[in-house]
Amino acid sequence: MKQAFVTGAAGFIGSNLVDRLLSMGIKVVGWDNFSTGQEQFLASAKKNPLFSLKFGDNLDLPSLITGMAGCDIVFHLAANADVRFGIHHPRKDLEQNTIATFQVLEAARLNEIKKIVFSSTGSVYGESEIIPTPENAPFPLQTSLYGASKVAGEALIQAFGEGFGMQAYIFRFVSIVGERYTHGHIFDFYKQLSTNPEQLTILGDGTQKKSYLYIHDCIDAILHTIELFKTKSATHHTQIYNLGTPEFIQVNDSVNIICKALAINPKLIHTGGKRGWVGDNPFIFLDTKKINLTGWKPKLTIEQGIIKTLDWLKANPWVYESRN
Repeated sequence: MKQAFVTGAAGFIGSNLVDRLLSMGIKVVGWDNFSTGQEQFLASAKKNPLFSLKFGDNLDLPSLITGMAGCDIVFHLAANADVRFGIHHPRKDLEQNTIATFQVLEAARLNEIKKIVFSSTGSVYGESEIIPTPENAPFPLQTSLYGASKVAGEALIQAFGEGFGMQAYIFRFVSIVGERYTHGHIFDFYKQLSTNPEQLTILGDGTQKKSYLYIHDCIDAILHTIELFKTKSATHHTQIYNLGTPEFIQVNDSVNIICKALAINPKLIHTGGKRGWVGDNPFIFLDTKKINLTGWKPKLTIEQGIIKTLDWLKANPWVYESRN
């Protein structure tokens, strides 16, 4: 890996990955349209001579082709991750997740780039009946447009891998937490509690079971896997791994961790039901035996990841204004 192309470089995961790659002495081309990304997340990277930032959109194929020139690996992290409100703008998932992924693949093909890393999601499993859910679990009925668009993106990547000899790495994440986290339940709960520490509204009944992974454990896993398959051969060109922790918690447990850390005891108001919104999976817990067997394991527990996220949000209140 000499020069990496990172889509969504100004986002939560993307900016942390950019910093890590630069610390390893790797040249990085950051690509972002700044629809949700934060340029401030790249403040350190922009001081590094190994980094170049390009303002661009994944739907603009000619610009993508030009921007990718000279790179030897693509980290495709950009996506519309707005799972909750997907039904209000269904075309956005198709365009920003599925079509954009095709564009990135096509630009990589035309630049003769043979390695691509894709940030997928545990949502591709829908409401699986197999818990914890392994990589080879059958896909049930899709319950979110986001999950469906990611399934389509995965399929395109696998087909490009076989058709054009690309080595692809697909990582199905649980929810990622940590520094630069800008959407999700911790973000929403802290915003509510900062405004009114006496009351907290929780979507659903709070018994939804979720797993979370700390951002730097996530990046460790990705880079560990890429390094592993420098020499290891495989039957197919695409490697698929679940990324998560060997534990899960209820949303109510997460609320308790947050409230304890803030030393408050708000009144909890649950909206009711097993799902907070259409497409909200009431139980997400991924089987990570496959990647654990390669030697990777997360360093932080879910609780530790939540606390680190909360500490970062407390220290960076500007992020709420930037998301309005």
